[in-house]
Amino acid sequence: MKLITLLVVIAGVIALAQLAKVGQLTSLIRNKREEDISAADTRLNGGLFVAFMVAFYASFIWLIIRYGDYNPPAASAHGETYDTLMNFNMYIIMAVFFLVNTALFMFANKYRQDPNRKAKFFAHDNRLELIWTVIPSIVLAVIIIYGLRTWNEMTGEASEDALRVEVYSKQFDWTVRYPGADGEFGLANYNLITPTNPLGIVTADGVSGALEEIESQIAALESELAHERGTLLAQIEEVEAELHASHDHDHGHVDHGHDDHAGHDDHGDHHGMSAERMAMLEARLHELEHMLEGPDVVVLSNAAAEAKAGKVHRLKRHRQRIMEVKPFDYEGGVAAWEAGADDKIMKGEFHLPVGREVEFVFRSRDVIHSAYMPHFRAQMNTVPGVPTRFKMTPTITTDSMRTVVNDPDFDYVLLCNKVCGAAHFNMQMKLVVESEESYKAWLESQEEFLADKEVATESDARAEAANIENNESATL
Repeated sequence: MKLITLLVVIAGVIALAQLAKVGQLTSLIRNKREEDISAADTRLNGGLFVAFMVAFYASFIWLIIRYGDYNPPAASAHGETYDTLMNFNMYIIMAVFFLVNTALFMFANKYRQDPNRKAKFFAHDNRLELIWTVIPSIVLAVIIIYGLRTWNEMTGEASEDALRVEVYSKQFDWTVRYPGADGEFGLANYNLITPTNPLGIVTADGVSGALEEIESQIAALESELAHERGTLLAQIEEVEAELHASHDHDHGHVDHGHDDHAGHDDHGDHHGMSAERMAMLEARLHELEHMLEGPDVVVLSNAAAEAKAGKVHRLKRHRQRIMEVKPFDYEGGVAAWEAGADDKIMKGEFHLPVGREVEFVFRSRDVIHSAYMPHFRAQMNTVPGVPTRFKMTPTITTDSMRTVVNDPDFDYVLLCNKVCGAAHFNMQMKLVVESEESYKAWLESQEEFLADKEVATESDARAEAANIENNESATL
């Protein structure tokens, strides 16, 4: 099939080349120059311009009729304003589109080549300059002012009674958090992220858990490094060398029969080894030999050992950053370390009440994502380290929208509209809009972050941190 297609293309090129030659030969026979164009040719070209314009407009109008609703129905209060602004801009763009293209094609037909007409040349025209400067400026000013007013309405401060919802993104899923009965989100810190605390919510329990997790990792790595075969052999060699040096000194010392034992003892203090030191070295040698024969011995390359030592160093810095997180109280008197205990965390699906303003707080763990809810005309980038916000008021419940779109399986969805990695397509989360009563019943049925868990206190976390500091000081 590919060969046939290639042959057809080649034959077409050859045919076009031959037709061009026929045209050249015809001009020679008629004794006509190639640049000489007849009135019939110019009329034909002018008519073709007009015909193309008609076909062009017809196809454009058909596309508008067929695919004009490029957005799904708006389901938020600002979504209707957004669509009105979009349509306003589209009407202006289409008016300019028809005006400019009509002038283009009609001028091409009207002012086609005519040997009896001479073109008029002029260098400047104040009226034209005024027209194509003032009119576009006025139109752009209207668009900008209207757009800024709409934007300010969409992005202004949320009302005090607005529902606050946190949307947390990471490769490659979404997590939604609701504040508990205290109305405050628990403080979050990326240093506290663990498998059981994926949002890094700062609670006394979370601080203690993170410190315990890091301590266990440090202990495991240090144990592995301590049982590395090459390291053990090097330490054994060092201990044996020190022991042998002491033995050689003792064997080389000669008693000259002096009665001045004080001077002899002083000589031994400087060049000999105390019995306590000797016993400590022998015990250490025995310990190293026992470790070398044990089942925990590992063999690591220099690069692997350096990598593990570097990880230990990073984990200790991580531990230090966690220990620097200090408790404080919010303005309402709620302790920051206790506010997150009753937060509610959702995966896979979250709910919103219809007719109530919602303020979204967006955070990201890793890269820039973009939270996009097409039916609500809402989109906001989620940036690591920089919380972003967006407000909206849902106006159509999920059940009502299913009737509008005539799809019983329809669901609102939260998407990522930023290519964030290989599994970007997997970043979607179901969103349910329902009545206030249904929303409250659903929220009450969800578990709190530290529900049914033994909650540590701030003093417990501080005691844990102090204990780690004391152990670290003792080790040093």
